[in-house]
Amino acid sequence: MIPGDTWIPDDEQIRSLHRRLAPTAEAFELVYRHCQIVCRIAEQLLDRGGRRLDRQLVRAGSLLHDVGVYRLYDPAGVIDHANYVRHGVAGHQLLQELGWPERICRFCSHHTGTGLTRGDVIVQRLPIPVADYLPATEEEELVMYADKFHSKTTPPVFLTPEDCLTGLRRFGPDKAERFTALRTKFGDPDLAPVIGGHADR
Repeated sequence: MIPGDTWIPDDEQIRSLHRRLAPTAEAFELVYRHCQIVCRIAEQLLDRGGRRLDRQLVRAGSLLHDVGVYRLYDPAGVIDHANYVRHGVAGHQLLQELGWPERICRFCSHHTGTGLTRGDVIVQRLPIPVADYLPATEEEELVMYADKFHSKTTPPVFLTPEDCLTGLRRFGPDKAERFTALRTKFGDPDLAPVIGGHADR
């Protein structure tokens, strides 16, 4: 049965999908753990901000936004870092193939950086279809923003707002400006309790 447009997967369905897609236990640990962290940050900001957003949708979007990363692993379990920017579009396509609603799929393709424009794709010669990949809802904005505070580097690391700004400035002042606008809108997360639950830092 194909889910309806308003259907939202629950935590167990999402975790099962990660388990099924992950090529190795290490890949699952890296990607799913990151998604859990992003979810904790997004829910914290949602609780503090008093915004009337769809909490279930934010949770699902947070836990699913990076599922496309699994499609970048080769048979030996090595990730294709050179084409990492493709993970968002790959995740969108993956969920579409499952028949999941577009509003769920979009969390994958619309969370990179502070959003990608057609111009970004063309000028940077990104290996993805030429289109705008900008968040269209506050739920999408919140997940994209929360994602900036944790990186799946080796080892994974939590990032301060200043760290985020420094990284984004490399891609142009407009990216830093967008991040600052999101920061004004949603506030700074309190990373201490999130870090306390993980050993990344």
